[in-house]
Amino acid sequence: MLDNTDMRILDELSKNSRLTMKELGEKVHLTGPAVSARVAKLEDQGVIEGYSIKVNRVKLGCFIHAFITIITQSIYHQPYLSFIKKQEQHIINNYKISGDGCYLLECQFPSNEILNDFLKALNEYANYKLSIVIGK
Repeated sequence: MLDNTDMRILDELSKNSRLTMKELGEKVHLTGPAVSARVAKLEDQGVIEGYSIKVNRVKLGCFIHAFITIITQSIYHQPYLSFIKKQEQHIINNYKISGDGCYLLECQFPSNEILNDFLKALNEYANYKLSIVIGK
């Protein structure tokens, strides 16, 4: 069971996972060794699964942000999933969903031409519905 201090640790790490244990301890009013022990416990319990970075894809040249609802004709999804694994440079997330489709892809592309090529290749494995993000 997590207490208030554990929740504050998670909140601070979600804002900046690069904090030193000393800096984190100061933010949650613990010593560096005490907060280090709590973080290790959260990792051991599987509450903290890992640390990551947030990449600005626009600065990497990916200007088109799209959500693609995937509708497969078959209950056998392995060909689609194999295709998606080969497209990881464009895929941000591939969610298995219920509702209007089978999957929801979140993607980014550097150009309409590359998006169009992706959609043509995708159409060999599934039908889709495309939504382009125009603002946040």
